[in-house]
Amino acid sequence: MRWKSKPPCSQKSQEPTSLSLCLRLFHRYRDLAPQLVPLDYTDKPAVTLPYELIGSMPELKDNPFRQRIAEVFSEHGDGNMTLDDFLDMFSVLSEMAPRDLKAYYAFKIYDFNNDDYICKSDLEKTVNKLTRNELTPEEISLVCEKVIYEADVDNDGKLSLADFQHMIVRAPDFLR
Repeated sequence: MRWKSKPPCSQKSQEPTSLSLCLRLFHRYRDLAPQLVPLDYTDKPAVTLPYELIGSMPELKDNPFRQRIAEVFSEHGDGNMTLDDFLDMFSVLSEMAPRDLKAYYAFKIYDFNNDDYICKSDLEKTVNKLTRNELTPEEISLVCEKVIYEADVDNDGKLSLADFQHMIVRAPDFLR
């Protein structure tokens, strides 16, 4: 089950800054495919932009996790995004998002097999992406074993969301 935050635009009482941010994000979404995205969303059109457009955005194109980010925030997990998905993504990735929300989504991004745990295989993929495949398999294995040893509070060989959040408390710069 996927939990989603409420994007700033869907809240009843709007602050001018939230509304202007929402409008800017809408125009960013529309600029990706003006032929697909209507100016009027009154009738809630069923518009979904393909991952190829989302992943090519300047904000994501150099991020080694761009595909995984898009998959986590997309409604169907395929990286294709509705406007609501797009707003959620930018809301969570903004500096103003609460730390626990950022931690939750970081956990989901690193949970490549979607089993609600970060296992050694998930960590190996994460380390490979972070180091751009510059470490040997032995070095990667050592890093992953050390992370699990340090962060696995209940000693089950994998990281739960609670384990991950506990680890992040000890590394305050992690989510910046």
